[in-house]
This record gives sequence, structure tokens and C-alpha cells, in this order.
Amino acid sequence: MRRARGGSERERTGEAERESAQAGPSFPPQGGPHASHRAARSGWFDSVYDDFETICAILGIRLKTRSMRTGGGSSSSKPCIWFSGFYSQGDGACFEGCYRYQQGSIRKIRTHAPLDKELHRIADTLLSVQRRNFYQITAEVSHRGRYCHAYSMDVSVERDSPNYQRLSGDDETIVIEALRDLANWLYRQLEQEYEYLSSNEVVDEALLANAYTFTECGRRFG
Repeated sequence: MRRARGGSERERTGEAERESAQAGPSFPPQGGPHASHRAARSGWFDSVYDDFETICAILGIRLKTRSMRTGGGSSSSKPCIWFSGFYSQGDGACFEGCYRYQQGSIRKIRTHAPLDKELHRIADTLLSVQRRNFYQITAEVSHRGRYCHAYSMDVSVERDSPNYQRLSGDDETIVIEALRDLANWLYRQLEQEYEYLSSNEVVDEALLANAYTFTECGRRFG
């Protein structure tokens, strides 16, 4: 397990495939061919998803979940996080969830990711807009369409005021953009992890550790 860029740790599991949308990316054919459907299920992004779940909880985002079938006819609950990539127009990451003010988010995000200035900025932005609105802002994030990127997320922002007070100024837009910035942050983490794991050094290390052997045409035989 390597430490995530920005000082945060990734440790739990996640899922890349959307049931009716695009599957995850495939690794380039270094050290032998890799089919896209195998790469999508290989779990290389698990630690990134876990870190994102932790960050969402710190910021006050409760991710929605979906039921996924597993072996033996059973099912498990997975967070509504999706991505497509990399290096093509329209690639990105998105999520679904509900946001509300979370006390202590500024301190906790700096403890969790002390070097990640972008996460600090997002947390500071959300706190500032909440403070102006007496910590009454809530938002619901849903995904639309078949593409996965920040602008495929619909964000509905409300102020839960007992006196029916409206949002101040441009605060609705500020919240929407902050949550989309978080989706863009997630995509960058996935891209960095992909590039790291598909680098020559890491692939060579895995081949040596597993004692893989290949024919001249690239087929594995041992």
C-alpha cells in the first residue's frame, strides 16, 4: 500500500463499474495483455475509493449506495462512485450523495491529508458558505446520463431554514462548484494511481515477484 499524494492513506475497497454505463479502464499491455473487463474488476482503484469515502465523511457527504450481486447469489452494498478514463474527452469521475454541514471538517481534513491544498480549499469553501447561511445548507447530488464526469452530476442545493430564508447571494453556485471540484479531485487521484501501477517499474516488480514468464509474442505460459 503506497501513500496517496497529498498525505492521505487509502485502505478499503470500492467498485468502478456502473451497471448500465461504462466499465473501468484497462491497463496497457506491459508484461502481457490485459483484457478491459479483467482490469475493471482487478481492484487497483480500491484504495482510492476508500480514501474518497473517508474524505466525503469528513466533509459531510453521505454517499448513496447500490446493491451489487456477488458470487453465490448474495449481494453487497457499494458506494455510488463511478469513473471512466483515461486520456479521452469526456473522461472523469462522479458520485451520488447528500451533503450537510459537518462540524470539525477543517481540522479533520488537514489531519487526514496535511499536504493536499485542493482538499483544504474545498473544505474551507464549504465552511465559509455554511457560516454565511447559519450552517443550514444541504445538497443532494445525483448522476445523469451515461458519461461519468463532474458535470454529469446534478446538484440540488437548499437552505433548511425554519424561517424559509433563501440562500445568500451566489452561494448555491459556490456549493455546486465545490462538490464538482471534489469529483475532479477524485479523478486526478485515480489517474495518478493508474499511471503509477502501470509504470514500467511497478509492472516489472510484479512480474518478478510472481515469477511470470512469457513467449516471444507476449503470451503468458508460467
